[in-house]
Amino acid sequence: MHWLVRVAERAGLSANQAPDVPPGTPAREAWPVIIRAFAIPDARLSKLVAEYFRLDVAKIAEAHANAVLLIPEQVARKHHVYPIGESNRHLVVATCDPTDVEAERALGFSTGRTTVFEVASPGAIQDALDARYAPEKAVETLLGSLESEMDDADMAVKLVEEMGPEAISSDDVQATPVVKLTHLILRDGIAAGASDIHIEPGRRTGSIRYRVDGVLRKHMDLPMSALNRIISRIKILSKLDIADRLRPQDGKARVGIKNLSYDLRVSTIPAGGAEKCVIRILDSNVSPKLEDLGIPAFELERMRALIANRDGLVIVTGPTGSGKTTTLYGALRELADGKVNIMTVEDPIEYDLPAITQTQVEMKQGLTFASALRSILRQDPDVILVGEIRDKETAETAAQAAMTGHLVLATVHANDAVSAVGRLADMGLQHAIIGQTLRGALAQRLMRKVCPSCAEPVRGVLTPDEKRLTDRHGMEPVVRAVGCSECGFTGYRGRLPIQEVLVVGPRFQQAVEARKGWSTLRRLALQGGMRPMNEVALDWVAQGKTTLVEVERVLGQQVEEEKEEVEVKGPSKIMLVDDDAGARLMMQTLLEKEGYQVHEAQEGGKALEVLKADPNFSLLILDLTMPGMDGREVLDKVRGAVETAALPVLIRTGTGNERMEAELLEAGADDYLDTSVDASRFVARVKAVLRRSLL
Repeated sequence: MHWLVRVAERAGLSANQAPDVPPGTPAREAWPVIIRAFAIPDARLSKLVAEYFRLDVAKIAEAHANAVLLIPEQVARKHHVYPIGESNRHLVVATCDPTDVEAERALGFSTGRTTVFEVASPGAIQDALDARYAPEKAVETLLGSLESEMDDADMAVKLVEEMGPEAISSDDVQATPVVKLTHLILRDGIAAGASDIHIEPGRRTGSIRYRVDGVLRKHMDLPMSALNRIISRIKILSKLDIADRLRPQDGKARVGIKNLSYDLRVSTIPAGGAEKCVIRILDSNVSPKLEDLGIPAFELERMRALIANRDGLVIVTGPTGSGKTTTLYGALRELADGKVNIMTVEDPIEYDLPAITQTQVEMKQGLTFASALRSILRQDPDVILVGEIRDKETAETAAQAAMTGHLVLATVHANDAVSAVGRLADMGLQHAIIGQTLRGALAQRLMRKVCPSCAEPVRGVLTPDEKRLTDRHGMEPVVRAVGCSECGFTGYRGRLPIQEVLVVGPRFQQAVEARKGWSTLRRLALQGGMRPMNEVALDWVAQGKTTLVEVERVLGQQVEEEKEEVEVKGPSKIMLVDDDAGARLMMQTLLEKEGYQVHEAQEGGKALEVLKADPNFSLLILDLTMPGMDGREVLDKVRGAVETAALPVLIRTGTGNERMEAELLEAGADDYLDTSVDASRFVARVKAVLRRSLL
């Protein structure tokens, strides 16, 4: 009877049928037979063997690097052992056969140390040996374990030179395992619609992750020996120095898959003795215009109004990966009618645009955004795209171009459309110049769409998350993300743009030149028709295109920051203007009960004096009919002054009608209220006006 059979039977295991293992069979060959006969996993048998011989279970993943150097490869493979620890007198090795006296004697002779056995399965030892001594074999094993319905020709990825795609040769089919695995990673990333591929090192194993629809998802784990060779292969494709692992490097390549070409932007950086590699995938096979991007009709109309300007500065803001470049390229395609000269300065040039001159920034040669932009101005351009305004010199040059009859499209890093003003000011641009040149700004984010194959309508009781988000956003979701094979079990497939488009008008321009803060500028932007991103996102939810959970993921932090800003300011300060002392007392009592600070004025002239001295009120409640200066005159003066142009105004009257209401709202009032409404409705309308002003 083989000793492995005795180990299993002593542990009380029963076999489906008696294993046929002769006593002299090597342990590495008998091991799988015992596994099948007694229906136990490798780890269980390793533990039983260790207990039988009173040894420890080997932790191969924690093997010391120095121990591996003590045993030659041929000795380790001959005796099927893997060194995992050493001291001055002992060598600890993993084995599947603690009875192998010959191995113990050979290891002692080879190292001059006493051999200490720990137990591991033959498969675990083989994987460790391949990963240490023959990474190519580890990759072959990995490729063999991957289930793929495609043949080698289908997974071939061909490097494409600048002149265009080349035909795939038969040599690709016979590629080495590392090349095949690199091709597999690139092909699967492109097939999954990934925008980026992250190749990340670890201590023993690394991981491949894809960014799909803006969210990273793990694709596979690899031994570090294989991962390092894959990164070297990618560096060769992108013409980087594979011998230099101590400095960051950037490169690019073009590959062809199934007669389609894709541009790759490759970035590597040292990471804990290894390298991390990120590949940006750019699909040059599509060239969408603005109407192809799924922009809501209202925002699309305002965007087109901005690019219809023949001069001035149009800013696009948003984080990395929010689609800024795609939106700008869509605008350029719409403007490229053959009658205008369009030129760009970019770093990097992400897509080649026909009939447009594109300039790549080259910092090493001294070609910066600012210097390239100055040179472009001598090329008689009509429209200029600046990839990013990041310093004072570029900002001043762009503003100069905007003031001399050029339409300049550019990106800056800012949280929202209004913050573009502050960002330009932070870079040293004067507020007067910003006010004169800025035509508008667009802030953008991308939100995932629910997968049409598995999304289900929301019926019955909401989940705890849905209930919490419903209370927060004031609306219930229409659909629920589920998950299926077509969406990678995420519940989402594809993305939707959410944008807020600021169109600069005279009042906004005056406020910028007067150095007004973010809150004032935002109120003016909203009064000018801008829909905030949160409102656009909730509109997509109402259409059943996405979920409140996704809105929270994309905009949650921004909403929290705006709430915190409101809380820091303290309670809202409200001014009451009414010649009726009884009405003022009633309103003051109701508002102070709600925690508001209330200030009173008996007539319009006095109210304007107070506002001139202290314009930092949150709301003006104004009676329409007053002796002297009536409410309409006060409203006109409030809206005409830069200091109070964004101050919300609620008009109260007892003699109004629908026509008068329309006239007052057109003149700039934020709401209109009859004096006969009860107390609860009055307070509710006040809260509604304040809430809208803080969006």
